[in-house]
Amino acid sequence: QLQASGGGLVQAGGSLRLSCAASGRTFSTYAMGWFRQAPGKEREFVAAITRSGGRIVYTDSVNGRFTISGDNAKNTVYLQMNSLKSEDTAVYYCAAGARFLASTATTPSGYDYWGQGTQVTVSS
Repeated sequence: QLQASGGGLVQAGGSLRLSCAASGRTFSTYAMGWFRQAPGKEREFVAAITRSGGRIVYTDSVNGRFTISGDNAKNTVYLQMNSLKSEDTAVYYCAAGARFLASTATTPSGYDYWGQGTQVTVSS
């Protein structure tokens, strides 16, 4: 089970940190990702990290503003979001996948387990 938290309302230019806590199984062997879905839009990839943290991928629109990190001891993945923009407004979902493949790491089909989502609203 994945539990996402940390969402909220923030002004443009502000920061939020999302957390994704895993329970029920050890996710230290999984790759973890963050996706987001705005109203009327498809779910889109935001960031992903391998278990070792040795490989990290971001979508272009958040590169340089968001940072994904993981704490295997706590079975938790974080998404630090800085310099937030109104276009970052969405429900953010964390996901876990059994492997990290370049061909699927940025698509929902590359992940096996999903959290319930946390709302991020950025006011301009």
